Amino acid sequence: MDWKYLLTSYQGRINRAKFWAGIGILIATGIVINILDAALGLHIGEHPIGILAIVSMPFYIFLALALYTKRWHDRDKSGWWSLIGLVPVIGGVWLLVELGILEGTRGANRFGPDPLA
Repeated sequence: MDWKYLLTSYQGRINRAKFWAGIGILIATGIVINILDAALGLHIGEHPIGILAIVSMPFYIFLALALYTKRWHDRDKSGWWSLIGLVPVIGGVWLLVELGILEGTRGANRFGPDPLA
């Protein structure tokens, strides 16, 4: 698997398995960063978030949006649909269903060839 393409490119399509693999990588590295924050005493006052987590947040947003965009492309929709995640509660559920559960468009679409072909 091309991890650089998976996590940094906003072009093309990915299937559900690659999407979940990318999400798993983001979660695992997020846990490591939080452990490092705790171990190094980098937490801000009584808050549960640390300095490393705050500094890495824009990077994580970039990576997550790359995953989301390619998955939306597989569903034959614009990556701008990622903005639905900003809607409280419903947005998160919508993202989970559309990107993580529903099958992508079979065959080629306007965003590229079928990633399962």
